[in-house]
Amino acid sequence: MASGLPKISRPIVLVGLMGAGKSTIGKRLAKRLGLDFVDSDEEIERAADHSISEIFDRFGEPSFRDGERRVIARLIEGPPKVIATGGGAFIHEDTRRLILERCIAVWLDASLETLAERVSRRDHRPLLKDREPLPILRELSQKRNGIYAEAHLHVRSEPAPHERAVDHIIRSLAEREATGTA
Repeated sequence: MASGLPKISRPIVLVGLMGAGKSTIGKRLAKRLGLDFVDSDEEIERAADHSISEIFDRFGEPSFRDGERRVIARLIEGPPKVIATGGGAFIHEDTRRLILERCIAVWLDASLETLAERVSRRDHRPLLKDREPLPILRELSQKRNGIYAEAHLHVRSEPAPHERAVDHIIRSLAEREATGTA
């Protein structure tokens, strides 16, 4: 690991609404910190041998959330890594408690307009299927932002280069380390 970077002793878990940049920023953060990167949605699809949309359609959201919790519990084992989670993972109480106790949770937050623009680029999100993104994102943010605020760190993900968010996370991690809260 390059000098000047914080020592990471626990997994870093990125949480936030869909479109916040958890996967993109997570990959860049992991590279900068010399850690592995894992996307929990990809791991869920691999474990279930179905896409997230298929899991929602065939088994329902409660079944998906239970599988998501089990996959995240497995992912946080072993050496520290950066983990991008799906937008609803941190909302599930058991998953949130696990993340808060064993990881460093980072809430990636963005304006609703930024989120809507980003999620409009792809159509793989079950909660947006055949629906306009902005009203759904507004409703989700009203329900979820208070819960996301429980994360250890809060970082804005703006329509600027993702490296800014990565820099902010690294500075925040270094501050936590310096104050003994890492």
